[in-house]
Amino acid sequence: MPVPPRLPLDQDGGPVFSAPWEARVFAMTVKAHQAGVFSWSEWAEALGAELALDGMDDSGDALTGYYDHWLAAFEKLLTAKGVAGPRQLADLRTAWDRAACATPHGQPIELEKI
Repeated sequence: MPVPPRLPLDQDGGPVFSAPWEARVFAMTVKAHQAGVFSWSEWAEALGAELALDGMDDSGDALTGYYDHWLAAFEKLLTAKGVAGPRQLADLRTAWDRAACATPHGQPIELEKI
């Protein structure tokens, strides 16, 4: 059975982010947990379920990155807990994509640009 992707770690054992959105979703998850939106065991179960869904390409590499799974688990928990609906999350994702496309490289992304 293929091994799902694991949390990328740096030499000191801290998380490694290859894109700013990965750090943001990591931080939002921690903040949501601290705010009591879900327990850490609920989070672990949700992330584990997402990681178990991972497919592999012909070379045995994961088709989906670790933080893609993280985001999917986070969104499912937010929906299950009634914090956000699937449509709200889809609309927000679309707004971020549009704003990112409208933002010159190196500039902060602002949702108001859409």
